[in-house]
Amino acid sequence: MNSDFTLAIHSLAYLALQLDRMSTSEAISKSAGVHPVRIRKVLSLLKRNGFIKSKEGTGGGFIFARELDEVSLWDIYKITSEGALQPKCPESNEQCIVGANMRNVLFSIFIGAEEHLGEYLKDYTIKDIVELVNQDSN
Repeated sequence: MNSDFTLAIHSLAYLALQLDRMSTSEAISKSAGVHPVRIRKVLSLLKRNGFIKSKEGTGGGFIFARELDEVSLWDIYKITSEGALQPKCPESNEQCIVGANMRNVLFSIFIGAEEHLGEYLKDYTIKDIVELVNQDSN
């Protein structure tokens, strides 16, 4: 899993807490503690996939485009990290029984792991994340 996943969740949670107004990439990047260019890359991905909307110019920025309980962590994982659990296998010796089969064996195991992860992540939405953030701040 890469940092785009956590930055996307962070960005969406930030925007979810600002539902009535636009937020800039600078404000979100300051909250996440990363360079604005990193956040803009993630925001661009979220916008392309219909999770957020943007407006340019004075008073512009980004705003959540869906209901908070409609966006699961699995939705975010799929656009930022799908396949990240797949093992990186070097070219193996095809003349060896282990070398000839290891890639397929590991892929089948890790594809199953990603499916289990997906089932787990589907249980959490951005609404849940916001509630947990608010709960931890009290």
